[in-house]
Amino acid sequence: MRTGTVLALGLLLSACGGQVATDQNAASSADEQAGPAKWNDRTRGQLRQAIDARTAHGLDHMTFDVPGGDDGATQAALRFAAALARGATDPTKLYEVYAVPRPSPDLKAGLAAALRSGDLTQWLNGLAPQDANYRRLSDAYVKLKQQPQDADVKIAGTGEAIKPGATDPRLPAITRELVILDYLTPDAAQGNSYTPQIADAVRRMQADYGMKPDGIIGSDALAILNMSNADRARAIAVAMERLRWLERTPPATRIDVNIAAARLSYWRDGKIVDSRKVVVGEPDAETPQLGSPIYRLVANPTWTVPRSIQEKELAKKGAAYLKANNMVWKDGWIVQQPGPKNSLGLVKFDMLNDHAIYLHDTPAKALFGLVQRQRSHGCVRVEDALGFAEMLAKDEGVSDAWHKARETGDEAFVKLPRQIPVRLLYQTVLFDDGGEPIVRNDPYGWDDRVGAALGFKAGKALRVQSGATDVGP
Repeated sequence: MRTGTVLALGLLLSACGGQVATDQNAASSADEQAGPAKWNDRTRGQLRQAIDARTAHGLDHMTFDVPGGDDGATQAALRFAAALARGATDPTKLYEVYAVPRPSPDLKAGLAAALRSGDLTQWLNGLAPQDANYRRLSDAYVKLKQQPQDADVKIAGTGEAIKPGATDPRLPAITRELVILDYLTPDAAQGNSYTPQIADAVRRMQADYGMKPDGIIGSDALAILNMSNADRARAIAVAMERLRWLERTPPATRIDVNIAAARLSYWRDGKIVDSRKVVVGEPDAETPQLGSPIYRLVANPTWTVPRSIQEKELAKKGAAYLKANNMVWKDGWIVQQPGPKNSLGLVKFDMLNDHAIYLHDTPAKALFGLVQRQRSHGCVRVEDALGFAEMLAKDEGVSDAWHKARETGDEAFVKLPRQIPVRLLYQTVLFDDGGEPIVRNDPYGWDDRVGAALGFKAGKALRVQSGATDVGP
């Protein structure tokens, strides 16, 4: 998208005194010489052609009528352009909290320029994300839509449950889905044999979804594994919409957390330099979709227990529990002192937001071994958080200050010389080693509202059933 280049040029010129007015006048004069922005048969045809090709963006379940008259064509063009440039839906209306930076191109100016040049096609084609992931999603969606309905491959529900130790022709398809969902490693598939290793994977999946973990593959387990092409297409269309919500040129150095997959990616100068597991909010205590920077590292943090946790989970605990967990009353609040039992662990990554959301360490290391890591009260727990803090401190040139802060044993703060942007995102479609999109589970059921807003029929809402395992944030 070229709007970023135009913006950068404008900022550069604004630092040069009166040059801005001169260039603006020159641009206005050039526009006038090019003639007024008017519709004609050619540009109307380009608009209709672009709208007819909206399947490539997963927008084929929405209508974008082009009524007669210039005003109607303008409104239709702006609506379709907005769908490509910012998303066909508004995440701030779909979610109670959505504060990830979004693109804001001047679509009216863009349309006017396109009409003057007589080339709407080039302008519209440049509005959607241009990255490889978006193209892969688009290709996958178009391919699914081109398949005949009877080509949908399903794991047959024969009425016969599959018990551990059995052989069944459905096992290869079942194990393939277990691998995609991260419950099974690719080398564990054993043809038609239902091995103990596969049974363990099924039990873990059943437990995550609130089923009896007996390893028996019946109708309930198949409901999770048996994703139709329609389900996949809907998930991919939602994934494209979520990418359209995002600014096209994110900060080159940043931290992205995929809440749905419970994974963190650390970008440095435009490249991923680290990726690790995280634990995020359980359903009903969801980690919100935020854009919020880390501005300091906190060594040996204290934890002031939020009122919600204090009232719901600690109200019935006695003084012995508080003492055993190094908690004290301070000014009407329960405060957990620094130490190995502290729910924030040994480091907190302080962030700037109004929702008390941040990244931190945790003493509950076993949670990182789970597949579904939606287990916290909303904050993000980082695997090997001390190692990650060491990495950030080194990259930001504050290693010495960080080491000194840790050695005190008391709560100590190390301000970063520059803030590191963090984006808490939600994506249920990932990419395999070959770059092909694979549809994962939707632990919060958050794809439902986006899919419905895009015109899709309701999907299967199979939410993770976790239950927080400790009182930590």
